[in-house]
Amino acid sequence: MKLNELLKNITPIKIIGNDDVEITGVNIDSRRIKTGHLFVAMKGTQVDGHLFIGKAIELGAISVLCEDLPEVLQEGITYVQVESTEDAVGKVATLFYGDPSHKLKLVGVTGTNGKTTIATLLYNMFRKFGHKVGLLSTVCNYIDDKEVPASHTTPDPIELNALLARMVAEGCEYAFMECSSHAIHQRRIGGLKFAGGLFTNLTRDHLDYHKTFENYRDAKKMFFDDLSKDAFAIINADDKNGMVMVQNCKAKIKTYSTKRMADFRARILECHFEGMYLEVDGKEVGVQFIGKFNVSNLLAVYGTAIMLGKKAEDILVALSTLKNVNGRLEPIASPEGYTAIVDYAHTPDALENVLMAIHEVLDGKGGNVFTVCGAGGNRDKGKRPLMALEAVKRSDKVILTSDNPRNEDPQAIIDDMLAGLDTTQKKKVLSITDRKEAIRTACMMAQKGDVILIAGKGHETYQEINGVKHHFDDHEVVREIFGLK
Repeated sequence: MKLNELLKNITPIKIIGNDDVEITGVNIDSRRIKTGHLFVAMKGTQVDGHLFIGKAIELGAISVLCEDLPEVLQEGITYVQVESTEDAVGKVATLFYGDPSHKLKLVGVTGTNGKTTIATLLYNMFRKFGHKVGLLSTVCNYIDDKEVPASHTTPDPIELNALLARMVAEGCEYAFMECSSHAIHQRRIGGLKFAGGLFTNLTRDHLDYHKTFENYRDAKKMFFDDLSKDAFAIINADDKNGMVMVQNCKAKIKTYSTKRMADFRARILECHFEGMYLEVDGKEVGVQFIGKFNVSNLLAVYGTAIMLGKKAEDILVALSTLKNVNGRLEPIASPEGYTAIVDYAHTPDALENVLMAIHEVLDGKGGNVFTVCGAGGNRDKGKRPLMALEAVKRSDKVILTSDNPRNEDPQAIIDDMLAGLDTTQKKKVLSITDRKEAIRTACMMAQKGDVILIAGKGHETYQEINGVKHHFDDHEVVREIFGLK
């Protein structure tokens, strides 16, 4: 593709050199540059791509998109200077890959909790309807039934458009995608056309990056600001930030709720560890999920499917067959008659939601709740005492342990968590840094009818300690302790 064609959606400050050259690839990673490529110099949080312009040219780049021109310009290279490469890269990548988001129906899911569950359930549901579907999630990317491993919550704009182009080439009609606050803020989804957007909820997360809650909220809001008038926006009316999201939104706005009047409504009729009976828009359906927050997630899925033109009856039949995402409220029954639940909850409100779901099922049946949890290292320290507080409030016993300590001392993280508790609350708490031992101890304490929540890692199959990933899977550990294959 000619360079001047690639630049048609951006306004360069200056072009030095020939803009009629043929571009054979676009890259932001200088190590991946090949002959005929356009190198985009990005100012990242850790590294400035402008430092690698020389390296990219050595490897064969014939054009450079940058914010600051190098002091020495090389002959035969076309330099395109723009105000923001972050803003330009998505628009360039979209054109290079043939504008794939216009060739399928792309739906983005954003919010603090529920993104993975909702995007994955939509993917599974639309495949049950017989469509070819793509999924872009934290856990994994799929092109119909083929797995494509994920490196970030949302890939960079070039990877993203390349993936979407592959989905189009393989006949996908729909794609469902998690849109993290980082991805929105860093314009990784810039240039994409969304058929619809979903907002789940907003609570404290990623403040190590966004610094304030307002910045975090505004990053999410950018996504809805950018939706076109022929798209739809579905928001959770039970979250006070829901209406903030769509203040300047041009799309068709719909709401869902378990508590108040909304376009899509649901309530719980019955609840067991195996699942719930719900009333959704006046019709009864049995689902294989538990917890009020999952009712919200299922409503978001239902509302999206309606907006994408599916019939309510068909959607409810599909909902009844769907299963929970790996590592999300996953029960494992012990031979002794107690239950372990593995869940990814790694924010205070996610922990609160999961524990409330457990209590909803236990309601009046007795049984103690033991919680094993930690907090990640090198991340927002402010949520550590809040995590411990949520765990203690709704558990009979809490064991604080390691999550992914990364480069921090595991005991120091636990001490940060303990700092949120008073003397009485601390009496409920044990500290065991070794995660396997912590789970084993909880299993030794549990009796028939009790529930052990093992929170924080969910689908993850590793622990990151001092920069090294070690194999660790909560499910495997529990099954081994229970003597299950």
